[in-house]
Amino acid sequence: MGIGIVAVVRGSRFAVREPRTASHEPRFRMFSALRTFGPTMKVKRAEKYGFCSGVRIADLKVKRFAAGGGRGAILGQVVHNERVVEDMERLGVRTVEEIAAVAEPTIVFSAHGVPPSFHERAKSVGLKVLDTTCKFVYDIHRESKEALAAGYHLVFIGDPKHREVIGYTNDLDPSTYHIVSTIEGASGVDWSMYPKLKIFYQTTLNAEEFEDVVRAIEKRSASIERADTICYATKENQDAARVLALDPEIDVIIIIGGKKSANTKHLWEICRERKRSYLVQGADDLDPGWFEGAEVVGVTAGSSTPDYVIDEVEQRIATF
Repeated sequence: MGIGIVAVVRGSRFAVREPRTASHEPRFRMFSALRTFGPTMKVKRAEKYGFCSGVRIADLKVKRFAAGGGRGAILGQVVHNERVVEDMERLGVRTVEEIAAVAEPTIVFSAHGVPPSFHERAKSVGLKVLDTTCKFVYDIHRESKEALAAGYHLVFIGDPKHREVIGYTNDLDPSTYHIVSTIEGASGVDWSMYPKLKIFYQTTLNAEEFEDVVRAIEKRSASIERADTICYATKENQDAARVLALDPEIDVIIIIGGKKSANTKHLWEICRERKRSYLVQGADDLDPGWFEGAEVVGVTAGSSTPDYVIDEVEQRIATF
């Protein structure tokens, strides 16, 4: 295909995307009918995609901090997206892997949250704290603490290596909780020995996909309660990805997000069940060969993916 323009399809409407502005805010010019001036590949975005509110707030907090002259370092990636991390570093806010490595006056805690003890450790060495923990993550910290005090045994459904889950469990007595992610793991525990169980989900997961895991726990538990703390944005993005994958007009789907982003990986897994699907971090990862014979390209993005990265991917697709 020659160089053309991208027609962004939203429902029954078409919008021709203009060049990205300096502010990185996407702009659309609406037409009653699609006008083209050369070969065109249509791009259909998922109804829900990209930055969730927690990530957007974390991103804004750090940028405002830096713009105001603040000097700080982020403990781990502020969100699981390499482009966002690069943006922060350009603003002078670097990433470190341990509190002891912070030489600046302020330490930034990421949207994934940290163990409560980290707050005290930071203050004990004279650091100020900029906390960007997502509201949903904070709610789980609070509710799990209350549940523990009320005599519940805690069950976290999630990845034991994910920073969010580590934040919940790092300070706890190992005898007070389990982390489960598979039916095999759930079936291997004698849950009947715990009078009361309370289940919490890692926010980047879709609770519906782990229903079999929870049922395996319920079969061997006398009393079980589920905390309603799953992030709605995660479910909405995944539901929208399923709709995209079932769309008969779409030939190939591009999923945009960070290499370490759990929710982006889930979107890719959903889409690849139905369509040729490729996961990219940005426009430079695109391969023209993926689009051979394609007329309509579906696009979705993980909850840590900035709008301007999505725009860049669509603009690059227009050159194939």
